[in-house]
Amino acid sequence: MKAIIPAAGLGTRLRPLTFTRPKPVLPVAGQPIIRHAITTLSEAGITDIGVVVSDITREEIQHALIGVPGVRITLINQHEQLGLGHAVLTARDWVDTDNFCVYLGDNLFEHGAAPFVRRFEQETPDALIALVEVENPRAFGVAELSGERITRLVEKPKDPPSNLAVAGLYCFSPAIFDVLEGMPPSARGEYEITDGIQALIERGSNVVGQRVEGWWKDTGRPEDLLDANRLLLERIEPDVQGRVEDSQITGRVIVPASSSVVRSKIVGPVLLGENVHVEDAYIGPFTSVGADCKIRQAEIEYSALDAGALVEKVDIRLQDCLIGVKAQVCGGQRRPRALKLTISDASVVELA
Repeated sequence: MKAIIPAAGLGTRLRPLTFTRPKPVLPVAGQPIIRHAITTLSEAGITDIGVVVSDITREEIQHALIGVPGVRITLINQHEQLGLGHAVLTARDWVDTDNFCVYLGDNLFEHGAAPFVRRFEQETPDALIALVEVENPRAFGVAELSGERITRLVEKPKDPPSNLAVAGLYCFSPAIFDVLEGMPPSARGEYEITDGIQALIERGSNVVGQRVEGWWKDTGRPEDLLDANRLLLERIEPDVQGRVEDSQITGRVIVPASSSVVRSKIVGPVLLGENVHVEDAYIGPFTSVGADCKIRQAEIEYSALDAGALVEKVDIRLQDCLIGVKAQVCGGQRRPRALKLTISDASVVELA
């Protein structure tokens, strides 16, 4: 099988972080989201991966994928963003006659793609769709089932037929291309993949649903990124190789050999990237710190810092923060209770 990762969109719900970079390159647990997607596909045995990019996202996506081991990655240009169905159709020539998986790169599954890919390869339906129970199905594509066979699929229905939402993973035979070709756009002007799947159902094709086991996370909003960061940091194992001087490290903490911790306290799970310097600081649970960051005379927890960020002389504990590439948080003397920040790349925040 091959796999397609759609990565042409801008991720407007994650602004201001996505004013300067596309959503798939934002970090979760020390890596761009898209690299987590590629890892889970590789673990499912899929090593031929096409990433659908736009003119705007291509350069950043390409940079984020440098050095990914064990897979063949092809960038596929989608010059107009006309929906997920259009993104899939854009990759038709690259897929050729192979079966393939569509994995939305901003989704995370506790058990990865393997359970879905394995079943698809064993049973060879025309389509297999990951489904998850949700509280508000009106915000999703929703499936109606007879046994495990999907009998109807509707996009963002006013009157949902079930609470089973389409999660961000689909397995297809090339038959999906025949129904996507020439399909009219939806009312919102996009070519919906759910409409294509519904067309398969109406042709009598075998379309099955498989429920997600374990947690599922769509990282479409800042709070979702933080929660995904937490879920992935739960998996890390302690590995302290860097310089630790006059400091206390408790729990599952990763300190690479190139990083240093001086006169500080770290309570895991915490992941430090390469060349990070922590001095006279506190880093609390569920925090990931990107490469080349510096944290001095500050306290931070339940947060994600991207590469090159600086947090210095902040006498307020920072929590629930997303801090972008080379962003700076520099402190003053006031002592409010807490700050919650979402800071885009290259920003400077001065607390006076």
